Amino acid sequence: MTILDGKKVSNDIKDEIKAEVDKMKANGEKVPHLAAVIVGNDGASLTYVGSKVRACERVGFESTMVRLSSTTSEVELLDKIDELNKNEDIDGFIIQLPLPDQIDTQKVLMAVNPNKDVDGFHPENFGKMALDMSTFIPATPFGILELLERYNVKTDGKHTVIIGRSHIVGRPMSILMGRKGFPGNSTVTLTHSHTKNITQITSQADIIISALGVPNFLKAEMVKDDAVIIDVGITRVPDETHPKGYVITGDVDYEHVSKKASFITPVPGGVGPMTIAMLLKNTLLARDRHRKAKS
Repeated sequence: MTILDGKKVSNDIKDEIKAEVDKMKANGEKVPHLAAVIVGNDGASLTYVGSKVRACERVGFESTMVRLSSTTSEVELLDKIDELNKNEDIDGFIIQLPLPDQIDTQKVLMAVNPNKDVDGFHPENFGKMALDMSTFIPATPFGILELLERYNVKTDGKHTVIIGRSHIVGRPMSILMGRKGFPGNSTVTLTHSHTKNITQITSQADIIISALGVPNFLKAEMVKDDAVIIDVGITRVPDETHPKGYVITGDVDYEHVSKKASFITPVPGGVGPMTIAMLLKNTLLARDRHRKAKS
C-alpha cells in the first residue's frame, strides 16, 4: 500500500513555482499577484485564507486579502469584484465560500472575470474544462489529478466511482477522469445521496474518489482489494480526548480500508494541501495569460 502524500507533493510544487518566480524577479518581471475576498468571520474560512496568504509568501507571490464584514450587501460585494476585475496588478482572485445568506453565491461567482477566476468556478471555465479546452481547473480536482500523475497511478481503462456530485469536486472529477489522456480514460460512475446499492457499485471500482463529507462513510467491505482510494472529505469530529477538542476525519475508514488499498490519501495530509498548491499553479497560469494578452 502506497500513501499518496499530498503534503510532500504540494511542497514539491511550491518549490517548483518558487524557482519560476525567482527567475521572474531576476529578470525584473512582475510576479504573480493573488487576491482573496472573505466576507464575515467564519473560523474555518479565515484559517483557510490565512494559509493561502502564507503559501503566497513562501513562493514569492504578491497577495492581497480583502476582508468585508458579515453585513456586507450583495451590491457592495459586486462593486468590490468589479474593482478587482479592473485592477491590472491582480492576476487572479478568489471569493472564499460560504457567503452570508443575504448574498447570492451564484451571482457573485458569475461576476468574476473568467480570466481571473483561479478557483475555476465560473461557468465559462467549467464549460471549457468539460470540452477539454485549456482553462483553470478547480483547485481540488486539479490537485487530485496531480497526485495521480506524480505517483503514476494507472487510470486508463479503470472503473472510477465518484461519491458526491458537488460542483466543486464530484462533478468536475467525473468529467476529468473520463477525458482523453492521463490521468483520465477511465469509465466513470457518479454516485450521490439518491444512489441505490452503493456498496455494490463501490465494490467493483478500481478507483474511488469520495467527496461526501460524511466521516468514515467508506468501509472496508465496500472496497475491493488493491483499489485506489482518494478521500476528499474533511470533517471536524468532536473528541474530548484531543487537545483541540476535535479531530479531522475523512470520508474513508482509513484504518481498515488502507489494509486493502493499493494507493490511499490520508486525512489530513492528502488532498487538502494539494488544493492550495494548485491554486498557486492557476495563479501562475493567469499571470502568463495576462502577459500574452498584453503582448
